[in-house]
Amino acid sequence: MTTTHILLDIEGTTCPVSFVAEVLFPYASSSLQRYLEEHQDEAEIKSLLQGVEMAWKEDVHPEAIALLEEQGQDSPIGIKAVAQYLKQLIARDIKLTELKDLQGRIWLSGYASGALVAPLFPDVPEALERWNEDGFTLAVYSSGSVPAQQLLYGHCQAGDLRPLFQHWFDTKTGIKQAKESYLTIAQSMGTAPSNVLFISDALQELEAADAAGMKTLFSDREGNPARDAGRFARISDYSRLNPADGF
Repeated sequence: MTTTHILLDIEGTTCPVSFVAEVLFPYASSSLQRYLEEHQDEAEIKSLLQGVEMAWKEDVHPEAIALLEEQGQDSPIGIKAVAQYLKQLIARDIKLTELKDLQGRIWLSGYASGALVAPLFPDVPEALERWNEDGFTLAVYSSGSVPAQQLLYGHCQAGDLRPLFQHWFDTKTGIKQAKESYLTIAQSMGTAPSNVLFISDALQELEAADAAGMKTLFSDREGNPARDAGRFARISDYSRLNPADGF
C-alpha cells in the first residue's frame, strides 16, 4: 500500500526531549498552584480538579498515599495539596490526562508571552513543509494534550507550523502502547492503517502501531534516553526522507 499519511510523535521525534523535560515541565510545575488558585472557579478547571482527586485517591504509589494521608482521608483537598500531587506526577512522569490538560493551559500563557519557544530539530520544519507540498496528510500523536501540541507547533523557531497538520491526537484517543489506539487513529483519518507511516522514539509505541498495520520508523535523535531501535528501521534526519519510497 502507498503511504499517504504521516503520523508523528513529538518528544524525541520532532522536538528534543530536553525541551520538554528541562523547560516545559519545570515551567508548568512552578506555575501550577498559582494557575489553579486563579482559575479554580471556572467550570472546566473544577471538572479537571475532580478528575485529579479521583485519580489521587486511586493512586497506590507510596508518595501519593503519604501525601493523601497528610491531608486526612475525610478532609477537603485544597488547591495547594492538589498542586503538590500534580508536581509528584510530573516528577514521576505520569501522563494523567487531567494533568496534561492543565499543563497545556499553563503553557499557553508562557508561549503567548514569548517566555516559551519550541526548538524543533533543524531538519523538521523543512521536512514538514516538503511533505505537505507533496500531498501527504500530516498528523500528530503525543501524550501531551492536543492544545499543548498546537501551542508547541504554533510557537517554534520556524514560526507557526500548525496549518501543515490536518489531525491531532492525544491520550483521549487511547494509550500510545495499545494497538487499538492506532486503529482508531487510522479510522479517524479516513484511511487504512497500511497507508500510515508512524515515527516515534518509543519501541512499545512502534510495536503497537506495527500490530495495527502501520508502517513504522524509530526516531534516533541525539539526546534521546533510548537509542536502541530493536527490530525497527531507524531515522535521525528527515532531510532525505520521502515516505512515497516505501520501507
